[in-house]
Amino acid sequence: MTNAARIGAAFVFLAGLTVQAQESEPPQLPPGLRPVEADETKEEPELPPGLASPSAPATEEPALPPGLADDPPAPDDGAEEEPGESKFPFELHGFWEMRGGLRVQDDSVHSSDAILGETRLQLETEYTWDRFTLDFTGDLLLDAVLDEVDVDIRKLRINGRLGDRVDYSIGRQVLTWGTGDLLFVNDLFPKDWQSFLAGRDVEYLKAPSDALKLSWFGDALNVDVVYTPQFDPDRYITGERISYYNPLFGASAGEDMEVNADEPDDWFKDDEIALRAYRTIGSTEVAVYAYDGYWKSPAGQQFIPMRATFPRLSVYGASVRGTIGKGVANAEIGYYDSRDDRDGRNAFVDNSEFRLLVGYERELGKEFTGAVQYYLVHLLDYDAYRDTLPFFVKPRDEDRHVLTVRLTKLLMDQDLTLSSFLFYSPSDGDAYWRPSVAYKIADDWEVSAGGNLFFGEADHTFFGQFQDNSNVYAGLRFSF
Repeated sequence: MTNAARIGAAFVFLAGLTVQAQESEPPQLPPGLRPVEADETKEEPELPPGLASPSAPATEEPALPPGLADDPPAPDDGAEEEPGESKFPFELHGFWEMRGGLRVQDDSVHSSDAILGETRLQLETEYTWDRFTLDFTGDLLLDAVLDEVDVDIRKLRINGRLGDRVDYSIGRQVLTWGTGDLLFVNDLFPKDWQSFLAGRDVEYLKAPSDALKLSWFGDALNVDVVYTPQFDPDRYITGERISYYNPLFGASAGEDMEVNADEPDDWFKDDEIALRAYRTIGSTEVAVYAYDGYWKSPAGQQFIPMRATFPRLSVYGASVRGTIGKGVANAEIGYYDSRDDRDGRNAFVDNSEFRLLVGYERELGKEFTGAVQYYLVHLLDYDAYRDTLPFFVKPRDEDRHVLTVRLTKLLMDQDLTLSSFLFYSPSDGDAYWRPSVAYKIADDWEVSAGGNLFFGEADHTFFGQFQDNSNVYAGLRFSF
């Protein structure tokens, strides 16, 4: 059954679940009490304006000078405008930002020390009709490092409800699920690794997808189904901005040797489908996941012509998240089925893997939190992988271990945020440190600074390959 057929079946499944005082004249004074000279049949003169009784005939008052009138003149069309009502049918929000970053050491494969230099304008709005909402978020980016102007539509989707139990969202949107903190097991939605490593705000780690999402809310179980009709890869490291280790040449590569990749891009053929079923038991959420598509970053190599490839991939996993003691714990597992190399004998296609993530977060003091994680990537069919690996390619470890520590402190009435996030791999002997500071000058203005610092004993390990890209950055943002 094709993926298009599977999503059709999901539609049918979800649709089946859905079907479930008039004025009176004052009395006359008695005779003898009326003035003698009064003529009872003669009409009394009108009182001056302002002294007339309510029952007196209304007289037109002179208009007040402009600016003193109680109410402004009515619009020509007769419509009354509500106080503070926008002239537009939608509200517009967003921010303007300037951001720059420099390498802290020489990079032999890049001619410039600048790794980031840009100004960005983001606009965000939504418009709601009776039965659905249109969301839009778009960025206009002027990039001085790559000398280009880019428009990045991060959100352009329609949301609505089908019956009482099914929500839908169709269009460009940022999607995420899973329990990891900057580590991902069952979250197979695209990531922007170039933005993350170069010093952009962490929100840009999540790249947008062009997808249809259906969510069914049941009494005992909730189900999300995401269908992407055309494969959405990661915004992976290409060498254009950030150098990387090329295992075929045994050296770092950059702007002189950018990745040439063959991305699957046929609509409704090179598609993806992801599913999550979850429920909450007390204060604990449990979930199971499934994914069918491709490796999100290049995981294969073709030689004629020479280009990186995206082998087929299926992922099956589960997660649990809940309170333990004074903190929150999480655990997640995933089986990566590399469908183009299930026996592990193709040295130029990534092997199948087993991934494990466990974490714990709690408050350490007043407005001071800490979190730790352990992450394992176990390479399956390792003996077959080693037997077929060319002699000039450095082998991966069978088990890659990663530990993370996050510390966050809020100061000055939460206007100042200090953060430190450290990745450390004892198996690879490398590390990645992300210190940052952000200060709100005013409600609308914020300044920030930080770094992406890489350490490693070898240039072919995951973090070690980025040592020459270690950088510091600073930014200024105005929000509206």
